Amino acid sequence: MPNKKRNDKKPSRRDVPDALRVKPDSKFKLRDADATRDFGWDKDKCVVATADNRNKLEQLQFQLYADGRFSMLVVIQAIDGGGKDSTIRRVFTAFNPQGCTVTAFKAPSSEVLQHDFLWRVHKAAPARGSIAVFNRSHYEDVLIVRVNDLVPRAVWERRYDQINEFERILAECDTRIVKLFLHISKEEQRERFQDRLDDRKKNWKFDLGDLEKRTQWDAYNEAFEIMLEKCSTAHAPWYVIPANRKWFRDFAVSQILRYELEQLPLKFPQTRLDVGSIKLV
Repeated sequence: MPNKKRNDKKPSRRDVPDALRVKPDSKFKLRDADATRDFGWDKDKCVVATADNRNKLEQLQFQLYADGRFSMLVVIQAIDGGGKDSTIRRVFTAFNPQGCTVTAFKAPSSEVLQHDFLWRVHKAAPARGSIAVFNRSHYEDVLIVRVNDLVPRAVWERRYDQINEFERILAECDTRIVKLFLHISKEEQRERFQDRLDDRKKNWKFDLGDLEKRTQWDAYNEAFEIMLEKCSTAHAPWYVIPANRKWFRDFAVSQILRYELEQLPLKFPQTRLDVGSIKLV
């Protein structure tokens, strides 16, 4: 968590986003112990609050669509087993799929590799009135690329500034950017991988490549920390979500989305029709 005095006093719902936001230019350290924090919230209250947030998110998305001036980009990153898919399933289904897209960025194709690293990402950015969710994102180009030495250091080092500039352009074009890092501990990852092996219905989710990445835990943690330090900005903040407890993760994500949408000056368009004079027969 951010290098500030730890305070586990229970924040109000309104204050949860601020408690989890990475302040620009702050130093950051990912600690396994922080992945279990719940800030004094208990499961029952989180479940109720999440349901309330989902109802509100549905209303806010409808208003975003009707307003038509703004869009929202949600970036989700996590180490393998971090819960990206289940977060999308449990929280983002509050949104009408007609106005929300989910893009999973996997290993780049030969076509993608012929372009700059932001090419495929920019194509998936949200249109006005809509929400786009990135399951992994342009940040892979300072994560897996860095850890596995896929490009020279001089190349990926430049990308932090390039990403910040790209996100600034989106923000200045009325896209609200929300970036969520789902933080789990190494032991929690082991338990989730073991569950995929033990449950026949989840066997398909297990990849032998995950075991190799697990041996790179420290390298990935370092890459995540630098990403959070260099790329959490006023126009595109990172939020670090303690994600060992899925019920707190879902509550925190839904509360952040609600907060971010409520910051937009959304309004329903005015009609030129004299609706009072229209009689239906």
